[in-house]
Amino acid sequence: MIEVLTWNIQCGLGVDGQHDLGRIAHAITAMGDPDVICLQEVCRFMPALDRQGADQVAVLSQLFPDHEAVFGPGIECRRAAGGPYQQIGNLILSRLPVENVIRHALPRPAHPGIKHMPRQALDVSVLAGQIPFRVVTTHLEYHSPVQRRSQVERLRTLQREALDNLTAPPLFVADGPYAPIPRPANCVVCGDFNMVVDDDEYRLMLAEAPAGDALFKDAWPVVRDGVPHDPTCGLYDREQWPQGPHCRDFFFVTPALGRHLTGFEVDPDTAASDHQPLLIRLDLPLSSRR
Repeated sequence: MIEVLTWNIQCGLGVDGQHDLGRIAHAITAMGDPDVICLQEVCRFMPALDRQGADQVAVLSQLFPDHEAVFGPGIECRRAAGGPYQQIGNLILSRLPVENVIRHALPRPAHPGIKHMPRQALDVSVLAGQIPFRVVTTHLEYHSPVQRRSQVERLRTLQREALDNLTAPPLFVADGPYAPIPRPANCVVCGDFNMVVDDDEYRLMLAEAPAGDALFKDAWPVVRDGVPHDPTCGLYDREQWPQGPHCRDFFFVTPALGRHLTGFEVDPDTAASDHQPLLIRLDLPLSSRR
């Protein structure tokens, strides 16, 4: 059995106003024993978001020493000459063997008069036993629906691209940069999508591909058919989320992988972030744990 968890951790900022990555780690392990942990809003050397200006990637790596850390910054810039690069983005911690990493910059079309920031999707290929699959985690734009729609389209394009390269593979080269790199068709896409189930972007994510098949399924109704989505934010932080509890964090899975879904949980209790952690279970064999 494989467990995958996703959580927007707000750089470790809890509803009590305290930054505490140890509390984040405790809440994660309280949900289960995730083989792959996908975190959004992880920062490095950004005192504007973490008063200590910590390297949160390093801290979280230490808190999960059995997992390999792969970071994908959406923002990487210097605010002061000679200072460190300030970064914020997505982090994957994987106990499964990682075979391939791709960092995708997501579209950011102009939207005048609206604040927005660069967004990124982190794409890793992992092995569960001998079964490869991809885990993609992302955090889409909140303020601009124009950008968010473009970003959903890009996620769908990336999946079609992976499928096309499997059905029409390039010329085989045994070694070097042109040698094949694993990019499996089976895929989990998760994170903070900043959309709700009534939004056009949500419907687009689930739309049929040109061939007539769905690229992705929402994992929640696969496991909890007929049950409304559990809320994933707004439970405790009513200042940022005056609309109250609602769902904007999702797991989307490719249809073949969806047949292996056996569980889906949302932790309603932790206030260690303004979002709640989500966890899915897949009946795939475990790789040897390192």
